[in-house]
This record gives sequence, structure tokens and C-alpha cells, in this order.
Amino acid sequence: QLVEYGGRSVHTGDSLRLTCAVTGRTKDSYATAWFRQAPGKEREFVAAITWVGGGTYYRNSLKDRVTISRNAASNTLFLQMNSLKPEDTALYYCYASTGWGLSITDYNYWGQGTQVTVSS
Repeated sequence: QLVEYGGRSVHTGDSLRLTCAVTGRTKDSYATAWFRQAPGKEREFVAAITWVGGGTYYRNSLKDRVTISRNAASNTLFLQMNSLKPEDTALYYCYASTGWGLSITDYNYWGQGTQVTVSS
């Protein structure tokens, strides 16, 4: 099970950290990731991290403003977002996979999402 939290309404330029609790079978995942979906748009990849080694990969357009990390001991995944913009407004989802990839189809489990709203 994956449970996201930390999303809220913020203003342009603010920072926000999202958290995902990784429990149950998802604790055996090889990789975890964040995806997001803005209103009227497709869900898109944000960042991914391997659970054991901590290797990371980012969406090119976001890599200067977001940092993905995890605490393997507490089974928690994080997404630190800085310099937020209105176009970052979306529902942010936590995903887990027994493999590795950058596409949603590479992931086996996902949470319900947490809403981030950025206003100017």
C-alpha cells in the first residue's frame, strides 16, 4: 500500500515536501517514483529512485527544482519541490515497481494521490 500526503495550496516560489508511506507488499519494490496529473492532462513522470541503491532519475524539465529521496529504514519516500510554479498544480502520485522504468506501465502499485495547488 502506498499513502501520499503533504500536498496543499501554496504560492509561486514556495517549497513543499511530499511524503509517501510505503507499506505491505510494496516494501519489496525495487523502485519507487512520483508521477503527477494536472487537470485535463495525462499523468506524467516526475522522478524515480531505486529503493536499495538510491539511484535517481528526473524529468528533464523538473530536475533543477525537485529532489526525490527515500528513507529505507522507515519505508518512506519523499519529493522535495522548490520554486513552485502554477504549472506544478497537479495530483501527485506515489508509485512502486518490482522493476525499473520511467513509464507508468513499468509500475505495479500506486497510491491515491495528494493535491498540490500553486497560485500566483
